[in-house]
Amino acid sequence: MSADTAGYIATAALVVAVLALLLALWVLVRARRLSRLSAFRPQMPADLQATVEREANRLDQLTVRVEGLDGRLPVAESRSTLSLQRIGVVRFNPFEDTGGQQSFALAMLDARGTGVVISSLHSRQATRVYLKQITEGKSDTQLGNEEAEAIRQALASGDIRG
Repeated sequence: MSADTAGYIATAALVVAVLALLLALWVLVRARRLSRLSAFRPQMPADLQATVEREANRLDQLTVRVEGLDGRLPVAESRSTLSLQRIGVVRFNPFEDTGGQQSFALAMLDARGTGVVISSLHSRQATRVYLKQITEGKSDTQLGNEEAEAIRQALASGDIRG
């Protein structure tokens, strides 16, 4: 082998080595970039089929539960109209010799405006409590100003239609 041929072979080997080194560096940089990107992705489970089946079963169970709640919702809504949900309170002094607004009128009504108004009249000698039935926002007995105001407040507090 001549010196020129050995030089060409050495030069070619050097070029191949440099290219191999550049390729190795490129692969290393690319691998690091991909590993950083995969750190932000969820890991793929080893057994994907089992995971999909487990999640499908969970979804079926949730569907059954939601359908069960869907059947109970109308019952709960119809019962809720009968619960006390509108409240109005007015405190006042009915007599000149008392202070502190210890007397009150308390209206407690359901969604239809039916319920009771309770009035407490406090004086130095006694406290009297009265209860009047309210049907759809109206009473069949005479209401005092404070009782009427408590009912008005209660009816206004339940108006959520906005």
